[in-house]
Amino acid sequence: MLWLKLFLPFAGAYFLSYLYRTANAVIGPVLTTELSLGAGGLGLLTSAYFLSFAAAQLPLGMLLDRFGARRVESGLLLIAAVGAAAFALGQGIADLAIGRALIGLGVSACLMAAFKAFSQWFPAERQASLTGWIMTSGGLGALAATAPLEAAMQLAGWREIFFALAGLTLAVAFWLFFSVPERRDCDQPEPLAGQFSGVREVFGSAHFWRFAPVGLMVTGGFMAVQSLWSISWLMQVNGYTRAIAAEHMAGMSIAMLLAYMLIGLLATGLARRGIRPGMLLGAGLGLSLLTLALIVTEASPHTHLLWVAYGTFSSFGTLAYSQAAAGFPIALSGRVNTALNLMVFVGAFGVQWSIGLLIDLLQTQGQSVAMAHRHALLALLATQVAAYAWFCLASHRAR
Repeated sequence: MLWLKLFLPFAGAYFLSYLYRTANAVIGPVLTTELSLGAGGLGLLTSAYFLSFAAAQLPLGMLLDRFGARRVESGLLLIAAVGAAAFALGQGIADLAIGRALIGLGVSACLMAAFKAFSQWFPAERQASLTGWIMTSGGLGALAATAPLEAAMQLAGWREIFFALAGLTLAVAFWLFFSVPERRDCDQPEPLAGQFSGVREVFGSAHFWRFAPVGLMVTGGFMAVQSLWSISWLMQVNGYTRAIAAEHMAGMSIAMLLAYMLIGLLATGLARRGIRPGMLLGAGLGLSLLTLALIVTEASPHTHLLWVAYGTFSSFGTLAYSQAAAGFPIALSGRVNTALNLMVFVGAFGVQWSIGLLIDLLQTQGQSVAMAHRHALLALLATQVAAYAWFCLASHRAR
């Protein structure tokens, strides 16, 4: 009963967070046409979510450790509802960017608050499985932002859809505030100076920097591709229609959903058999990079399978949160997770905007739109391989 009462409201919030994050992949072509945007402008507009999300992470960690997950997340979801309404009313790129930034700020606690609550209510050996289950709810949100969103846009405009999302976000904020229990027997929160000291401890730790580069470039890069450039690649490089591209993303999202469920079901049992979450993390990230290389080089005509595999293997990147937090006291868990999340979303913002700028630049130099996409993603892949090599080397030294 506690599991459902504690888990379901956080799952509903994270569903919305992921839906908001990836919605622009489908509505992006519509916005491009309506607003006459280039790739750089679309990248900046979409990545405004990631920028405000990232900016919130360090204060968010201190707020979670001081005031608790229930109050912090429910309050921020009210901002997300305002942002969705502002996005629906926006008339230009500035209006839409402000609305999307407010959405990013408002959902910035959805995953971290869940992790904070789980760390207080459940033992350490259950954290990897709980990570899998909460990410499953995000996978459902990502799935909703593919073919279902494309179908909804045939019945209503994107503005009406975002008005409906604003109302749903408001409802989840109230549900979370009135449903989630608070842990009364936890230690009293530290003074503000002590909290800043904890942040410095996290960023000064070699254990944290073992995971930060892959969070920045591999997980952040995947989020940038999934939430915008995947649909653009499938349409501009593979030549698919928006509907077929959305079907590819739906397949990838279903695969991610299943991967998260398997992590939730099997991670604890595998750890007891000697297959630790860190091993799953390393294997999954390595295979995700291999799959992206096959996509970018067009080594196989089976594009559906490649994107499904890319989503599946990239899902293992979420294990970095529990693995990073395991190296610190529970009292620092909020700050550890938000510090890593800062790296992830800075990476997502930077990669998403940079890919758009690079595509525009390469086209001005005479490259076709397809070739510009290919070179932009090859540049991303090179940086991801470097980050993964650092992770493997740091992991070997930590043994």
